[in-house]
Amino acid sequence: MAGVREAEGAESEPGALDAVSAPDAEGKPRRTTRRFPLFTRDTARPEGGGRAAGGDAPAPARQWPILAVLSAVGLGLLLTALDVFRLGTILIGAALLAGAVMRWMLPDVGMLAVRSRFTDMLTYGVLGVAIVLLSLMAQPNPWLVIPFLDDTLHFTVR
Repeated sequence: MAGVREAEGAESEPGALDAVSAPDAEGKPRRTTRRFPLFTRDTARPEGGGRAAGGDAPAPARQWPILAVLSAVGLGLLLTALDVFRLGTILIGAALLAGAVMRWMLPDVGMLAVRSRFTDMLTYGVLGVAIVLLSLMAQPNPWLVIPFLDDTLHFTVR
């Protein structure tokens, strides 16, 4: 504690006295702890979470990757509402797959970056593939038939 008192009285720039003391907002050294704070004050931006275009571009142009994905999903939902179910849901899945590819290839994707690059790619990719496969297998007249699923269904439900 004597070192803290000396630093308070000194005219020089306050600094850390040992490995666990640091200056606070007023510049006075204080002891810190290695515990996590009770309340998080700030979060780190995800990797690639910067603007996709420069700051001088208009707002929609700065966020073009998320707008492209959302536009394709919106068109897919519109097709689904207009009773073109299979093509609409394939378009929704393809939009998510395009989001995964953009997240992988582009350094800055704006608001398309939600988590880490790997987690975003995995999430967008798995959801996109699942939606496309389910839309290809939808009844009636599925475009994709997986024989072992019918056998599994036969033994579990029928």
